[in-house]
Amino acid sequence: MTPEQLKASILQYAIQGKLVEQRPEEGTGEELYQQIQAERQRLIQEKKIKKGKPLAEISEDEIPFDIPESWKWTRLGNIFNLIMGQSPDGKSVSESPDGMEFHQGKVYFGEDYIGKSPQTTNAPQKIAEPNSVLLCVRAPVGIVNITNRKLCIGRGLCDVVPLGGMNEKFSLNWLRCFKNAFIKKATGTTFVAITGDTVKNQVVPLPPLAEQKRIVAKIEELLLLVDRYAVAYEKLEQFNAKFPEDMKKSILQYAIQGKLVEQRTEEGTGEELYQQIQVYKKNLIKDGRLKKTRALEPISEAAIPFDFPQPWKVCYIDDIAFVTKLAGFEYTKYIADNLVADGIPLFKGKNVQNGKLVLSFESYIPKSISDELPRSQIAKKCLLTPYVGTIGNIAIFDGSFKAHLGSNVGKIELLNSDIQTFVLEEYVLWYLKSTYGYAELTKHKKATAQESISIDAIRNVIIAIPPLEEQYRIVAKIEELLPLCDRLRK
Repeated sequence: MTPEQLKASILQYAIQGKLVEQRPEEGTGEELYQQIQAERQRLIQEKKIKKGKPLAEISEDEIPFDIPESWKWTRLGNIFNLIMGQSPDGKSVSESPDGMEFHQGKVYFGEDYIGKSPQTTNAPQKIAEPNSVLLCVRAPVGIVNITNRKLCIGRGLCDVVPLGGMNEKFSLNWLRCFKNAFIKKATGTTFVAITGDTVKNQVVPLPPLAEQKRIVAKIEELLLLVDRYAVAYEKLEQFNAKFPEDMKKSILQYAIQGKLVEQRTEEGTGEELYQQIQVYKKNLIKDGRLKKTRALEPISEAAIPFDFPQPWKVCYIDDIAFVTKLAGFEYTKYIADNLVADGIPLFKGKNVQNGKLVLSFESYIPKSISDELPRSQIAKKCLLTPYVGTIGNIAIFDGSFKAHLGSNVGKIELLNSDIQTFVLEEYVLWYLKSTYGYAELTKHKKATAQESISIDAIRNVIIAIPPLEEQYRIVAKIEELLPLCDRLRK
């Protein structure tokens, strides 16, 4: 239950007579009602308030719930004096300190008491009395505040003046209980509003005056506890909001440390898999299908942040993948002047968002141009990651259609043959999405107008490779657990 729902429950208990006990010695709502009517007649005779038309009797259908026998159902206009706001002449409204403070609506409403408006008027039409309640009668409808001073009120407000000794705090809380009732009765197209007749005819329960005071005291006591509850609730909400994401991070971190699934001796080792990749890589270089890259420095023990399982192999991305981009001169020379309305789509950095591909393309090139740039073709399953802008973002392209690298996005094409898979794209994806993998991918970012990393920085990312069968089991377990984390958000 939210703090607001808890507050609403307390107020609902209050107006149903369930918040404090009834005491016979405190009299009845009927007796208080008669006192109010006597006061009303006196004020009419003194010409302090207008007489107004008698309000209709309350039918059984209008009574929404049972109340204690000592209480009385009545209409709001019978127990309060209502003053509907009226805006002064616009020319009289200014920020002069000499005029009367002017409020048009709830702009300066506080928790319980209205704040000060900078606007004043020297021609007030309707005045709210001190220690009365201001009710919003125009969008938003039903919100209330107490005024502790005289104010000029415009058409958006109604002044609800307690009679018969009822205090403003009781009136405030009582009116809050009927906010939804006012909203339901609101009409209008440009903005919703309620009329003075709607306010007057609202059916309300009237407890004895002494019980009112005890109700106010109990509400204030409980609302202090609700405030404490709200602090705890907010912390819980923050925890609940963070928990699914934190759980995801933990799952991925467990995965890349070899703690998510067990190791099985019969599945071989990462070293064996690594050596197979190197043989395949040498053959690609020999056949001219892959350009030989500069040898990287051996990975030191200090560069490895934690212990990986013994069967795994620690290496560089460059050891197991072809990492490249579209060079700037290639774009200028081959692509810039050869864009077409339909052809081979260009993947740009903005096509990779929140770990997913956005298959909405702005630019296309002819197939003939794409064929002139085979290195930056996207012709098979691979990973795409921006190297300018939203760096650290990464997604899998499934190879279902021919595409080409555009600006600001790099390609990580794993060295899998047509007949043999060595490393799963999904495993690399989750590895790079882990806390450690993301840190590795972004540790060499450059803080310019747009953050960027070099392609060499991507090549130098350290990755740990398990045996292939273990990769499959890790990916399966991750894809089983992550949707459960998403369910925690609901």
